Amino acid sequence: MAIGMIGRKVGMMRIYDGGGRARGVTVIELGPNVVTQLRTPERDGYAAVQMGFDGNRKRVNRPERGHLRRAGVETLAIDELREFRIDSVDEYELGQSFTVAQFEPGQYVHVAGTSKGRGFAGSVKRWNFHGGPKTHGQSDRHRAPGSVGAGTTPGRVFKGQKMAGHMGARNTSVLNLLVVLTDAARNLIFVEGSVPGPAGGIVFVQDGRRPALADYTPPVLPSTGDAVEVIAVDEAVAEEAAPAAEQSSEGEATEAAPIESEAPAAEASVVDDAPAADAEAQKDEAGA
Repeated sequence: MAIGMIGRKVGMMRIYDGGGRARGVTVIELGPNVVTQLRTPERDGYAAVQMGFDGNRKRVNRPERGHLRRAGVETLAIDELREFRIDSVDEYELGQSFTVAQFEPGQYVHVAGTSKGRGFAGSVKRWNFHGGPKTHGQSDRHRAPGSVGAGTTPGRVFKGQKMAGHMGARNTSVLNLLVVLTDAARNLIFVEGSVPGPAGGIVFVQDGRRPALADYTPPVLPSTGDAVEVIAVDEAVAEEAAPAAEQSSEGEATEAAPIESEAPAAEASVVDDAPAADAEAQKDEAGA
């Protein structure tokens, strides 16, 4: 079982897998993570690995800076620290880095995070109560919870009664989400289904208990190398064709120049012949 990782929820989208099936996925920026502390049974009573998420944090306070200095990663902008329980820490060392490459498409993962906070919510929104009847005389009872007590005996409200109160902002886990795609170049993982928390919230990803799909075909990422080669070839062809185009344009301009210079002369000859034609016409009339 691979160690868990810390990530940041990016958002949701829809992609098509290799079989052409549309899947609604959540995009998570997962890693890179570094090992910041090792917990051993001899010293701490349990075995665990403390991971740090290298994010965009600008400032780190002095206690955290000293903690990261002992691990040799004080130069990283660690956003979040989280411990993951394991059987033994022999395979890990301080400063070791982990990426999204340890997860493969077709496997299942557990994702945990803090759900969105809704503030103080009523019973209809918080517990999906249907409210009171919308009849005559019930003008202010449409979203009321109704009776909450149990009569004279026991004469009090039972603990755990569903009532209005603080909604959301709780630790929530979603089990067995399918890994549709991983993008190691951008440290992204695409899991099918919803993930707790808002966009930009911190989430924790671990291996799921369900076995991986044997016949799953992941989507094919576009190859950026081929696009670069095609662009390079097009630019080379364009550079070779540019001098020829310039020469042809210059040749056309030189051939067209004499035509433009002869046009005024032709117009002038037509204008000069006009008085001579009028004089001949007058002579013919006089002879007649």
